[in-house]
Amino acid sequence: MDMAMAGVHHAAKAPGAEPVRNVGDSERVLSVLSGGALALYGLQRRDLRGLALAGLGAALVRRGTTGHCDVYSALGVSTADDLTGKAATVDARRAIKIERSITIDRPCEALYAIWRDLEHLPEYVDHIESVHRLGSGRTHWVARAPGDKRVEWDSEIVNEIPGQLIAWKTVGDPDIAHAGSVHFSDAPGGGTVMRVVVDYEPPGGRLGMLVAAFTRLFGKAPEAVIEDELRRFKARVETGDVAAHGLTP
Repeated sequence: MDMAMAGVHHAAKAPGAEPVRNVGDSERVLSVLSGGALALYGLQRRDLRGLALAGLGAALVRRGTTGHCDVYSALGVSTADDLTGKAATVDARRAIKIERSITIDRPCEALYAIWRDLEHLPEYVDHIESVHRLGSGRTHWVARAPGDKRVEWDSEIVNEIPGQLIAWKTVGDPDIAHAGSVHFSDAPGGGTVMRVVVDYEPPGGRLGMLVAAFTRLFGKAPEAVIEDELRRFKARVETGDVAAHGLTP
């Protein structure tokens, strides 16, 4: 199985340039206050653990005073204030981008047909519980989330090229605002390279961004969910009963 992992791309920073501000104002204040308190507590301990705590506190103070977070920078995350259009589905500066691809031994047209048949997509994607058509090109989605929770949203297809591309965005008041696309292209050795791209805005505002950054850092994030789903999708369309979409085991 060929699984390609594509991360967030970053522009190189010129030597001596000021660090890019990627921490919002309220978060900067919190970093300075909590960092100062942690540094003071660590120094008062007068042991190795206290020294480590003091170092962490100093890093938080620096994060607050400069408005730059190295972890955020590595992950492509920003909670800094940004002007965005009211029509935007997600805030581009606060959204997290996921891009994953996999090679599947089936033709582009057949895989496209599976994804375009939205109401039957839950048969192939485990975390999607149901998809119902609302009319006017919109659909209502229900997905399973960790902790036996459910997330729901309405979406509409904004671009499609038969056999090549399906793109969508959420509309209304979704639990998680996002936009995404699935791309289908011929693989060099036969079959299809299927690439999934999702930009989502973590719920909870800036606190949500902070939580999302650290879950990404420790590997407990939507990226892992998408990777698992792609592997299961590949297994099902290559070996399962999918004759309804023109595929054979």
